[in-house]
Amino acid sequence: MCPFTQWNETIKLFRGGLPLRRHWAHFRCYDWSFTGSEAVDYLHELLRRNNNFGPEVTRYQTLQLLRKFLKAHVIEDIKGRHGTENFEDSGQLYRFPTLSPLKSFPARPLLKDGGDLPRLIRWDDYEELPQSENVAPQKTRVMVRERQTRLGLRVLGLVSLDGVLNPAHVSGKHIVHNVFSVNKSGVVVLENKAEDMPYWVVSAMKCLASWPNCSDSRQQLYPGFERDVLRTVGDYFQRLKEPLLTFHLYEVFVNILGLLQDREVATEALQVSCLLLPPPNRRRLQLLLRLMARVCQNPQLPPLNDFISTRTLMVQMFSHCVLGSGDEMDLDELLATKLVTFMMEHQSTIFLVPAKLRRQVEEHLSHLKRVQIKYAGSDTDFSASPAFCKQIRRAEPEEQKVVGTRVPLHELLEGLIADKELPAKDKRKRMKQFQRSYPDVYRKRFPTEESEAAVIPEKAPRFKPPLSLFSFKKPLQPFQRSWSFRA
Repeated sequence: MCPFTQWNETIKLFRGGLPLRRHWAHFRCYDWSFTGSEAVDYLHELLRRNNNFGPEVTRYQTLQLLRKFLKAHVIEDIKGRHGTENFEDSGQLYRFPTLSPLKSFPARPLLKDGGDLPRLIRWDDYEELPQSENVAPQKTRVMVRERQTRLGLRVLGLVSLDGVLNPAHVSGKHIVHNVFSVNKSGVVVLENKAEDMPYWVVSAMKCLASWPNCSDSRQQLYPGFERDVLRTVGDYFQRLKEPLLTFHLYEVFVNILGLLQDREVATEALQVSCLLLPPPNRRRLQLLLRLMARVCQNPQLPPLNDFISTRTLMVQMFSHCVLGSGDEMDLDELLATKLVTFMMEHQSTIFLVPAKLRRQVEEHLSHLKRVQIKYAGSDTDFSASPAFCKQIRRAEPEEQKVVGTRVPLHELLEGLIADKELPAKDKRKRMKQFQRSYPDVYRKRFPTEESEAAVIPEKAPRFKPPLSLFSFKKPLQPFQRSWSFRA
């Protein structure tokens, strides 16, 4: 179900079922009103009985939704104020406005070809193949179109992918990488290690997942240590710029919510949809869900919260890190709770690649390697052109070697200069080490002392204590006594 439809349906059920009656406040009578606590009680029970949300919805999440209702002018306080006011779970009075609070559906862009579905799997975008810039045969286009239809209509259960998935946000490189670049555990392996999670986050996740058998025996445990480790992991994921399922694929995963009643269908839909994720996101998501499942199934782990169960805590802490929309008025918190709960319970299967899809990918890649090479805009076939070698100067390889070595050294030096978190003392020390190791690169970056002083932080002057009364510039002369005797 579309998020706009769910938003409107929830408002309709809330407005049509919440009991309204007469209330007194400040010696005045208000008809057709309700208190904040009455609204929370009714909406909480309504959401828990609704198949789109389920019993995982908490009272706090219901309160957050009512605050969104107040901001969106679905409800207003008894004086007609909304937007800047804050909804409270108390005896404060509220009412429904006379204007319709329902959302209007956004206009969906029309496709260029009315009879075509958007391209779900863009095999031709796999640029690492030598034939990636070539014109694929007509047979390949038909195969791609058939795969799109099967994935979009059969797996996701949609009549059309229009308005659900923008073809510009689908990368064939991501799909192929997610299918083949995995380790023995089935987790995506990243080519660029800089895109991976920091080491301290991975270490914290391993420690919590294997509790109490933490691999790092040097770490001293103390009461509440496991809660601090969880807080460390939570802080990292909550500071990500966007959810792991990305804003672009929000509509895709929200539509899967309607399939959760059929476990096999929902699992297959998630298997296909998770292949569309960028590899770093897919890796983080898989490791996070695996951690959540192991923490919930570990009887030796102490309680991580004094008031709620570990399972509820894990879902509430990480659900909005997994699924979320750019529109803060959506039901993303409630929708994410149900979807993340299902993904956590079935994390061992949703990241498996369907055998049929893997076979189709392998067949298509093999087909691209066999097709005749023809460049776009040209009728000339260069596949049979004879190969030849061009003679180069002897000094050219050495020149290329020097240039190829200096480029990363320049980048390393610039990264050291731009590092604002490095203390000034350590930065000066490393800059001196770099100068001794690579004087030519350092001299090219800092040709003058002025340019060097403008970048390297100045050394703080040492503290000189003031001269005391007992400090002298000249050494003291030996003490001489004069004795006098009187007759």
